[in-house]
Amino acid sequence: MALTAPVNKIIPFSLVDGPGSRTSVFLQGCNIACAYCHNPETQRLCVGCGTCVEQCPAHALSVVDGVIVWDEQACVGCDTCISVCPHRASPKVRVLTPAQVADVVVGYQPFIRGITVSGGECMLHPDWLRELFSLCRAHGLGTLIDSNGTVPFWDKPELMEVADGVMLDVKAWDCATFERLTGAPNDTVLRNLAYLSDSDKIEELRIVVVPGWNDPQDTIRGIAATIGSAARDTQLKLIKFRPFGVKGELARAASPADEEMAALAACARREGFERVEIR
Repeated sequence: MALTAPVNKIIPFSLVDGPGSRTSVFLQGCNIACAYCHNPETQRLCVGCGTCVEQCPAHALSVVDGVIVWDEQACVGCDTCISVCPHRASPKVRVLTPAQVADVVVGYQPFIRGITVSGGECMLHPDWLRELFSLCRAHGLGTLIDSNGTVPFWDKPELMEVADGVMLDVKAWDCATFERLTGAPNDTVLRNLAYLSDSDKIEELRIVVVPGWNDPQDTIRGIAATIGSAARDTQLKLIKFRPFGVKGELARAASPADEEMAALAACARREGFERVEIR
């Protein structure tokens, strides 16, 4: 039986998901629920409740045998279905094989350098990822994983062999803080960080700065202590929390001040990071 994965969307050309122009593939479904997630509609798979069907202005959704069916041709892209969904899901998901996605991605050559697969959490589908990356590499395309780090990388050598690197979120260093943000522990994230650094597979580390919710200085210091001298050549991206798309308690929370972000960048440089970017 062919491998499949739920694909939320494919962005043909992106300049923010790794080096150069890349095709970004977003899979549906996540194993954690970040309080500041700006794509909360990617967190869960559709349960077929029908709320979106009743409210779709284009009548692009229907129910067949208890399953929501999306008519892509009729859809006008208003995202009403996403805004009204009570389950943080999307009915606009296609179940695709690695070969189907690879065919789309290869069609964008020579205008892209590679592919980046994100989510949701793409590491919930490691065998699918491995097959997709193998197909893309056969066409000379680079391969990156964008991950929350809560699924082990160290026990997937065949996937890591065909992945050029990982863009890893480190949401908080303290486990209690991480659990408050995500509902899950962070022991796997920290072990992944050490493994990826030792394997020279870190493409980028990211910290989202959420005032009052996490301690980014603690996270910067924890990362630096873990990866040691590798910090000098590691890209560290400090990301301002922005409430766009966020649902729940943080939907109206404030973004950090520019001065706070500058101070964090200075802290990172003191800890040995030379490639620091504020976004």
